[in-house]
Amino acid sequence: MKKTELLCPAGNMEALKAAIHNGADAVYISGKNFGARKFADNFNEHEIIEAINYAHLYDVKIYITANTVIFEHEIETFINYLKFLYLNGVDAVIMQDIGMISLAKKLIPNLEIHASTQSNNCNDETLKLYKELGVTRAVLARELSLKEINNLKTDIEKEVFIHGALCISYSGCCLFSSLNGGRSGNRGECAGPCRLPYTLIKNKEIIKTDGKFLLSTKELNTTQYIKEILNSNIQSLKIEGRMKSPEYVGYVTKIYRNLLDNIPINENYNQNIKKLFNREFTTGHLFENTNRDLVNQQYSNHQGIKIGQVINVNKKIKIKLTDHLSQNDGIRFQESNKGMIVNKLYNDKGLLINKAYKNNIIYLDNKVNLKKHDTVLKTIDYKLQENLKKYPLKQLPIDIKVQALIGKPLSLTFSDSKNTVSIQGKYVEKAITSPTTKEQIKKQISKLGNTPYKANNIIINMDNNIFITIKELNELRRKLCEKLINKKLEIKRQLLDINITKKKVLNNQKININVYITNEEQLLTVINKVDNIYTDNYQLYLKYKNQNVYYKTERTNTNLQDFNNENLLLTNLGDIYKYAKTNNCRADYSLNITNSYSSHFLNNYHLKSITLSPEIDLNNIKNIAPYEKNLEVIIYGTIELMVIKHCIIKTNDNCPNCKDNKYYLKNSQNKLFPIVTKACKTHIMHHEKINLLESMNILKKFGIRNFRLDFFDENNQQILNIINKIKNVEN
Repeated sequence: MKKTELLCPAGNMEALKAAIHNGADAVYISGKNFGARKFADNFNEHEIIEAINYAHLYDVKIYITANTVIFEHEIETFINYLKFLYLNGVDAVIMQDIGMISLAKKLIPNLEIHASTQSNNCNDETLKLYKELGVTRAVLARELSLKEINNLKTDIEKEVFIHGALCISYSGCCLFSSLNGGRSGNRGECAGPCRLPYTLIKNKEIIKTDGKFLLSTKELNTTQYIKEILNSNIQSLKIEGRMKSPEYVGYVTKIYRNLLDNIPINENYNQNIKKLFNREFTTGHLFENTNRDLVNQQYSNHQGIKIGQVINVNKKIKIKLTDHLSQNDGIRFQESNKGMIVNKLYNDKGLLINKAYKNNIIYLDNKVNLKKHDTVLKTIDYKLQENLKKYPLKQLPIDIKVQALIGKPLSLTFSDSKNTVSIQGKYVEKAITSPTTKEQIKKQISKLGNTPYKANNIIINMDNNIFITIKELNELRRKLCEKLINKKLEIKRQLLDINITKKKVLNNQKININVYITNEEQLLTVINKVDNIYTDNYQLYLKYKNQNVYYKTERTNTNLQDFNNENLLLTNLGDIYKYAKTNNCRADYSLNITNSYSSHFLNNYHLKSITLSPEIDLNNIKNIAPYEKNLEVIIYGTIELMVIKHCIIKTNDNCPNCKDNKYYLKNSQNKLFPIVTKACKTHIMHHEKINLLESMNILKKFGIRNFRLDFFDENNQQILNIINKIKNVEN
C-alpha cells in the first residue's frame, strides 16, 4: 500500500528546515516569481538549489510553485526557469497555466507537473485532460467533499488541503483583487479583499449580520478526521502556510506527522495551534460544513486565545486573567484591535513580574492608548515560540560494513535506502601491543553526529589481534559520509534539443459581435442585432438555440451532464475535454487565457472563439493576437469577481426568495457589488463595468475579430445604445 504523503509549506529556509525535521514527506516552495504567494519571503535561484539539496539529503521531495497565469512577454523567461528547476533536481512543478503545462511537456517531457488548485480541478473530465497531457497529480478544488473526491475515478494522484487558510472563492475563479486594485490572485498578488468588512444590502436596506467580515473564512483544521482522510482516494495531504512562521510550520507538521503515524500527541495541541495562528477552525467543504461553520464574520485576523478581560483603563491597563501571561508575550485587545508586546508586567502591588496566572489581577503600561474595557487575546506565546525553535534533527539509518583482515586494505561500506558507497584505507597490520577491538571500531564508525545519518546495522568482519588507528577510522568515516551525500545529491538530467517557434497567422475572419444576457427581455432586444448570444439560463437556451444562442456551462460543476450537437460556451477544462468534440463550442473568459500557447491549446479542440481573460491589458492583447485566430475580447460589461460554493444570503437572511430581491455587498468605500445566486452558489459581480468601447478600432488593428458585451442590469434602451455605438465603430 502506497504511503500517504504529508506535504508542507515553506516561505524561507528556516520554515523548510522546520518542515523537514518535523516529519514532512515533501515541501513546496516558490521562487521569487511565478508563485501564487508572491509576498512570502520565497527563494532566489541560489536558495532554490540549496533547498532542493537540503531536502534531498533527508529523503524529502521538493515541489516548486509556478502556478500563476503567464503573459506573452514572460514565456521565454518562464520556460528557462522551468529548465533551471528541472536541471537542478526539482521533484515536481505546480502549475496553473494550461498553455505552459502543454508547452513544458513538449520541451521538458520528463518534468513532473502537478496541476494547481488554481486550475479549478473539480471534476473527472478535467483530471482526464491532465492525465492525457502527462500531468501526474491534480491539487483538487477545496470545495470538493470527501465523498465527491472518492467518486473521482481518473488514475491520477490526488492532493487536497487539510490545514491552513482557505479561499472563500473557488481558486482560479476569483478576479476580486485583480479588478479592484490591480493585484491579481492569478498572478500571486492577491490583496485579500475577502478579509475586509462588508455590509449586506437587500434592495436598499441593510441586513443585520453576525459581523462585518462576511467573506472571511475560518482556518481549515482536519486533525479530528485524519482516519477518514487516510481511508479516502487521496495520495497527498497538503498544509497551507508559505506566509506562516517557521514555528507554525514545524508544529503543524509535527502534529499531522504523529497523527498519520498513529503516535499519541499532546491533548493541548489545538490550543497551541490557536496561539500560533487561527481565525477559528473549520473542517471546510471536505466534511460538508454548513455555511455558518465556514466563515468567521466577527474577526478576520489572527485571534490567538482569550486570556483575560480589561477591568479598568488609565495610565495602566488593569486586567483579570483567565489564562497565564508572561513577559514578552504578544497580546491584542479584541474589540479595539490594538496589539502590543508585554515588555513590562506588573502584579496587583505594582511590582514587576515575569509571569502571571489564571485569576491574577495584573497591570500593563497603556502604550497603545486603550480607551475602554476590552477582551484580551494572547496572539504570541513567547515561550512556546522559543521552544518550537528547538527540534531534533532528522537522522536517516544507514547500514555499515567493515572488513579488517590482516594484509588487506581496511574496507568500509555505507548503504542507505538507495545508495551504497565504499572506501578503502591502509593495509591492516597485526597488533604489536594493544590490538583494536570490535567495540572500538563500532564506537568510532558510529560517530555520525554532524551528518544526516545514524548507524543502523553494523557488520564487522575482522581478524583477531589487528591494529587500526583511531585517526584512520575517523578519516574514512568522514570521507565515506561525504561520498554518500555526494552520490545522493548527484543529478543526472539532460534537456532535449527541442525548439518550438510561434507562427503568425492571417486573420481574415469577419467581425463578430457576441453578447451575454441574463434574461429573456435582454435576449429579445439583441436577437438579430448581434452574431451570437450567450446565456446561463438553460430553458432560455432551449427556447432560442436555433438563433445562434449558446448555453454557458457552470464552471464549478462536479458532474458534467451529457450534451451532443449543442451550442455551448465552455467555462472549465473538463467542459473542453467532454464537449468540444461533439458540440459547437466557444471558450469563456473563466479559462484564464493570458497567452498564445493557452489559446493555441484550446484551438486544438476546434473552438469557434476563445475569450481572453479580462485581466490582460491592451499591450498583452497586442502581443497575443498575431499568433492566434478566434480570439474574443470583452469590451463592455459586468464581470463576475468570484464564485462561492455556499450561499451568503442564506447564511444571513434565512433563505428568502433571492430572485425577487436584489442583494449587494457594500464595502467601506460604499461600492455596491451585486450578488447573484445560482443553485445556491454565490456569484459576486463587479461594482463597475469594463468599458473598452473606445478601444475597438485599436483591437481590430491587433487582429481581434470577436467582440463581446456582457449585459447584466442594463435596460433595453441602454443595450440598444451600446450596440448602435459598436455598429458605428464597425462601419
